[in-house]
Amino acid sequence: MAFVKEDYTEMSLKIGKVKEEVGKFIVGQEEAVDFILYSILAGGHTLLEGLPGLGKTMLIRTFSEVLDLGFSRIQFTPDLMPSDITGTTVIEEMPDGRKTFVFREGPLFSEMVLADEINRATPKTQSALLEAMGERTVTILGNTRPMKDPFFVLATQNPIELEGTYPLPEAQLDRFLCKVIVPHPGTEELKEIIRRTTGGGTGSLEKLLDPGEIRHAREMVREVILPEEMLDVAAQIVTGTHPSDSPLDEVKRWVRFGSGPRGLQSLVLAAKARALTEGRFHVSIGDLKKCAVPVLRHRLLFNYEGEAAGMPADDLIIRLADLSAEGHTL
Repeated sequence: MAFVKEDYTEMSLKIGKVKEEVGKFIVGQEEAVDFILYSILAGGHTLLEGLPGLGKTMLIRTFSEVLDLGFSRIQFTPDLMPSDITGTTVIEEMPDGRKTFVFREGPLFSEMVLADEINRATPKTQSALLEAMGERTVTILGNTRPMKDPFFVLATQNPIELEGTYPLPEAQLDRFLCKVIVPHPGTEELKEIIRRTTGGGTGSLEKLLDPGEIRHAREMVREVILPEEMLDVAAQIVTGTHPSDSPLDEVKRWVRFGSGPRGLQSLVLAAKARALTEGRFHVSIGDLKKCAVPVLRHRLLFNYEGEAAGMPADDLIIRLADLSAEGHTL
């Protein structure tokens, strides 16, 4: 489908209204709001990391209401089993007395799935999400079942250092388009949160997009122009995370594995989604630099020396983005 400039301008205005509506319930958290939107528009998934009580769950629930998406919440606990997520086949007696196998869908079969405190479950249960997030299907007893369309997983996790948490497998981390760190609110934001949550009625949210419009926006994102020069920049950023090819000594010394092809795909799609939200139909340097840290921070695996040094991945990615962008002005 061919889109014109007016289509992008119109969709940008709709997305702007979505952000405004979310802002009626959510105070601050601009980066989280932006990148959840980019992930939804790009057809990806988002991982939110932050301490308990920072409003991560409320943020995701608010998005499901504004976007008119079916919503399910999975509370991850150490005793959660994979079948609790995906569903299971049970024997059911029919009215005529015959017994037959019937599949009972789990909470994963929804348009927007909140995987709450995902790193409190065991790796076995976490891995139940892998196929659904990657292929949009679930295979149970040899039968493959499609997920909803659209289908988004928005997961929250507590910092790994907290007691009772398990690190997510690298294969699962790689399936998240981006990872957003949710910070503590500042003084003014705290005061505004108290005004909104301890006063009178909270009002209701307006539904501004629906699943059909989201699928339409997703098609528009794919049609955003990626100039060859911008692809070069994106590829250089991702290649720079590899110890064998990086221009940074810190990466060569401290990083064990860098980002793979899915990281480059995610960076390009996030940049395209950001361009759409701003009413543009081409990717710019600013899009790539803005998206690089959330898209790549969870794809760098440090060696023992790097972990001991406490080198933040964010700083390395920012430096790689700046180096890759030198000489490019688009």
